[in-house]
Amino acid sequence: VEPFVNAIPNGKGHEPGEEITASAKTPSAEDCEKETVANSTQNTCPHRTENTEASLPESQEFLSGAEDKKTTRFTDFEGKTSFGMSVFNLGNAIMGSGILGLAYAMANTGVVLFLLLLTVVAVLSSYSIHLLLKSSGIVGIRAYEQLGYRAFGTPGKMAAGIAITLQNIGAMSSYLYIVKYEFPLVIQAFLKVDVPAGEWYLNGNYLVIIVSVAVILPLALMKQLGYLGYTSGFSLSCMVFFLVSVIYKKFNLPCPFVDFAPNSTQSVVNVTVNDPGGEDNPACIPKMANLNTQTAYTIPILAFAFVCHPEVLPIYTELRNPTKKKMQHVSNISIAVMYVMYFLAALFGYLTFYDEVEAELLHTYSRIDPYDTLILCVRVAVLTAVTLTVPIVLFPVRRAIQQMMFPNKTFYWPRHIAIAITLLTFINLLVIFAPNILGIFGIIGATSAPCLIFIFPAVFYIRIVPKEEEPLRSVPKILAACFAGIGFLFMIMSLSFIIIDWTSGSSKASTGH
Repeated sequence: VEPFVNAIPNGKGHEPGEEITASAKTPSAEDCEKETVANSTQNTCPHRTENTEASLPESQEFLSGAEDKKTTRFTDFEGKTSFGMSVFNLGNAIMGSGILGLAYAMANTGVVLFLLLLTVVAVLSSYSIHLLLKSSGIVGIRAYEQLGYRAFGTPGKMAAGIAITLQNIGAMSSYLYIVKYEFPLVIQAFLKVDVPAGEWYLNGNYLVIIVSVAVILPLALMKQLGYLGYTSGFSLSCMVFFLVSVIYKKFNLPCPFVDFAPNSTQSVVNVTVNDPGGEDNPACIPKMANLNTQTAYTIPILAFAFVCHPEVLPIYTELRNPTKKKMQHVSNISIAVMYVMYFLAALFGYLTFYDEVEAELLHTYSRIDPYDTLILCVRVAVLTAVTLTVPIVLFPVRRAIQQMMFPNKTFYWPRHIAIAITLLTFINLLVIFAPNILGIFGIIGATSAPCLIFIFPAVFYIRIVPKEEEPLRSVPKILAACFAGIGFLFMIMSLSFIIIDWTSGSSKASTGH
């Protein structure tokens, strides 16, 4: 058992005493292999030296940049990715198209209720990352699916893998939806085409395919996630530009706005001065709390807005001098920055359009003036940001597929490339043939997001933390159980709201853009 204690190098990233609980169990052959890959600087199972090297699970090894088979996989990329780059990567994983739906969410909940919900979801996300890091610290595994395997065997691994795949395919689809709907409008506005006559370059379906092949695929083929820190930083700066523009526009657009007329290129500001008499006041007062049928979408959209959990462990793996405390700091900073950006974007988007705001914020600006230069630049920035987020979200899906379908295969470039191409092809088909964006937010946010944020981290934590260290009735485990309960509650409530909403036929989600 002695070498097993040393499997945790210098006890890095572990609480005092965790080494003892780890050493209390004699590893099985399979565990040995996992541990060797997961975080050993020495070989934990001397009798399996050759075998272990020959059958390193690809999923653990695929992030590693080393070609030399003799070096230890897990420590290969330690010390590569800086704290700042990790914050950029995680921030970019959190930030996505969710920000475009938040003003609509605020219109359907009211300012105070929205802030309350956003705060709750952000705090809960941070707590759930704490649970994930604690579980991974105890068993020395930094892969979501492997935590599932350690807690519940193959069913646990499959459940985690399927949830990550669904969630991230949903996220990537929603990003590519934005490309599909926004890119043609941008090109149309730059070319000053009022009514498209079916030109191929104004067809969103073609543009999505071009962007996927030219930009997303090359980035998705990278072997390590850390390299994407630069594109993540650029992507986040694009979103900051989006936020500044939304705030600026709030003070430049009059309240009850008039839709743009295609035959007039006059500035709408001149038109909107003559407001219809009684419309002015009620339409321009923000609601502090508001409940309607669309409120059902708010919780899934918010839950969707903070999902970064599949990316947390890969980013932790590549962090320089990784410790749980350091990774928790990375997570807290990323969540805090996104929290502020989300709230400001939602608030100023809502205060610009009030109840007229659409499910996709930028479309509402187009109704006022499709040729507005600032909004055009914002669209380009948002397109850039969401396009650069897709590769980061694709990494955990590929990892999940490899864990589920090829658990003991070594890294193999053709497979690495094939999975990326297959995923992108599937998502492109989904985006070209599936209905609008809110349905995707709603359904996926209501199912896999609560699993990944609440249920899995809590249940894995309860199973993985040894009873000797924390009995089932200890406060941390009771809190984790309550946390899982909240997840089930979120899921049932959101799904039932959405089903009622769809069956009543009043949903805006069932209509296309």
